[in-house]
Amino acid sequence: MWLTGKRALVTGGGRGIGAAIARGLAAQGAHVTVTGRNQAELAAVATAIGGRAVLGDMLDRAATDRMCAEVGAVDILVNNAGAAESASLEKTTDAMWDRILELDATAPFRVTRALVPAMIAAKWGRVVNIASNAGVSGYGYTAAYCAAKHALVGMTRALAIDLARTGVTVNALCPGWVETALADEAVARIAQKTGRTLEQAHATLADMSPQRRMITPDEVAHAAVMLCADNARGIHGQTLVIDGGAILK
Repeated sequence: MWLTGKRALVTGGGRGIGAAIARGLAAQGAHVTVTGRNQAELAAVATAIGGRAVLGDMLDRAATDRMCAEVGAVDILVNNAGAAESASLEKTTDAMWDRILELDATAPFRVTRALVPAMIAAKWGRVVNIASNAGVSGYGYTAAYCAAKHALVGMTRALAIDLARTGVTVNALCPGWVETALADEAVARIAQKTGRTLEQAHATLADMSPQRRMITPDEVAHAAVMLCADNARGIHGQTLVIDGGAILK
């Protein structure tokens, strides 16, 4: 229970990776607030971990500001909320580009800007940005998503320099395909467009990794919780790739 007394905020905490991280932080004693757009999902997670649920739409800047004000000071911030959309270059509209960049890069920046000053004042804090291996590599038909996740990794590295002497660490986790609803949606799209079965479409994504499997949310949560330890204070400005070796292929 080495996070007892620490306050944490997990954006996109109602399901998938965010919910797994919320559970992991709570298991170590942190009081966790989860935020997102689905009240029922948030309430279920908050009830299960003895935490708090606060609605917050990261695509709405005013709503995001209200969420940050309601949450108040925290010791741990996990910027997990995000989305992925795929399209060829000519079908990547301005609206899609703006939406993905806003949700996956700008919103994490704005939440970090709002909440890190209290961490600096306390001389202790942890910021964990959930990026993607798309933030250190490139994939077809995902120009907006790759650009946004590269931006999040770049922000992490820049802020690490700014925060180096404050007691606040900032790192990025870069998962590959994770067994979440987002992956399920991608599998369904592949099956629909290619005529493959759902099992074959799932195998297509799993086979991107030399381990021939997708990552589980709990594996990402394990890394996120580890980064919050006092003994992890020397891990700073890093991008930890969790993809079974996929980007090595």
